[in-house]
Parts: sequence; structure tokens; C-alpha cells
Amino acid sequence: MSEDAMRRFPVPDADDLPEDLRERIAEETERAGFTPNVFEAYAYKPSHFRAFFAFHDALVEDTALAREEVEMITVAVSGANDCLYCVVAHGALCRVYAEAPKLADQLATNHRSADVSEEHRAMLDFAVKLTESPEAVGDEDVQALRDAGFSQEEIWDVASVAAFFNLSNRMAVVADMRPNDEFYGMGRGE
Repeated sequence: MSEDAMRRFPVPDADDLPEDLRERIAEETERAGFTPNVFEAYAYKPSHFRAFFAFHDALVEDTALAREEVEMITVAVSGANDCLYCVVAHGALCRVYAEAPKLADQLATNHRSADVSEEHRAMLDFAVKLTESPEAVGDEDVQALRDAGFSQEEIWDVASVAAFFNLSNRMAVVADMRPNDEFYGMGRGE
């Protein structure tokens, strides 16, 4: 396992991990062609690894949102939180799923100036407000998403993705998780 996955906590040796974690990491490595550092970092605490990735998988597999929308929310929230790991890693996924090589950079720096539809702007405004001022989120914010055409399930999913990545961002910052070099060039075009 990589010593570069995170800087503030030890990265466990792969041989010391429970079998189910080794299997999940091997599956992801096979799928991606490299091991994303978040897997090695979360392996530090196996019970948290299992819960974290189970919830992540539910968010991307059982959602009314398109995968590019999940990644757009993730990048906007991660940008608001100054989370290097998630901006870079999910920026790569955003570029790939949206097939838009500039989008992630726009979302990470200021989602309000990104080239997105009005519907997506409403979605991102809500996610960033939930991130920056959760106490200020009210009925009018949920109504704004309804007015933009989001279903009740989609609104739940927007909030769930934003909330989950606020947790993820904070753990990545505390652990000083480092993005894999592979993420920087993904989805940028030819």
C-alpha cells in the first residue's frame, strides 16, 4: 500500500487488512487501473472503511440523480471545503461522467460561474448552502429545488450527497489524504 495515501495517520500494510477490505481494494484497483488513495486511507479503521464505502455505494447506485450530477455536487461541496483530495479525485470523475473537461475546475473554484444549466445551478446552490450555512437552509431552499424541477427523491439525494461529502472532506483534510497522480489528467480530453 502507498505511504502517500495520507500524511497524518499510518497507512496499514495490505497483508494486515481483513479479507473483505483486501477484496474491495483489489476490485477497485482492477476497475480503475490504480488504487485510489481514499481506499488505503480508510483502511486505517476497517469498521469505518466498511460504513463509508457502503454509504458511498448507496449514494451512487440508489439515486434518482445522474452520476454526473452526483459528481458535480461532490466537486462544488469539496471546493467550498477546500478539500484537495476530493476536488482532484471527484473532479476527474466529474470530467469523465459529464464529458466536460473544464467543468470540474469551474465547479471547484466557484460553482456560480460554471457553465451549467439553471436546474444544475439551483442544485449546486442548495448543496453549497447546506455546506457553508446549514443552519440557514429552510423551506424556501427546498422549494427552489422543486421549482427547478427536482423530485422529492432527487432533493433527498442532493442533500445526502452534499452531507456525505462534507464528512468525507473533513476526514480527508484531517488525514491529509493526497490525490493520486492519475486523477489529475483524467477526463481532460486529448
